[in-house]
Amino acid sequence: MTQAKAGDTVRLHYTGTLADGTQFDSSDGRDPLEFEVGSGQIIPGLDREVTGMEVGEKKSVTIPAADAYGDHDPDRVQAVPRDQIPEHIPVDPGTQLQMQTPQGQAIPVTVTEATEQEVTLDANHPLAGKELTFDVELVEIK
Repeated sequence: MTQAKAGDTVRLHYTGTLADGTQFDSSDGRDPLEFEVGSGQIIPGLDREVTGMEVGEKKSVTIPAADAYGDHDPDRVQAVPRDQIPEHIPVDPGTQLQMQTPQGQAIPVTVTEATEQEVTLDANHPLAGKELTFDVELVEIK
């Protein structure tokens, strides 16, 4: 039987959960995820785990943070004076916003704390620093 290898386009169904069992993503009810193995289109740890799988094979894999969205980087957390954020912009903790670099690049950030004096923004990926578990099923190798 054919095994998935670097350069193959594959389709897989998946469910991703955190260490506490909370589901953060799933292809359930959607088309399978399609990507090229080894191309960097998905997180490195999951990409490696798909290599060698056969169509119809199912497995559960745990990916450490470093091989998923990376470790949480405290340098990507910044406190901004509250008066630098327009009043109409919501700053409730958990709110997703976008900042712009001086070069014009948009950076997604999450509000982690807000006081009357400052707002703390985190530019880390929401899953940075987290170990992820995926239940996967390889449904096709194109």
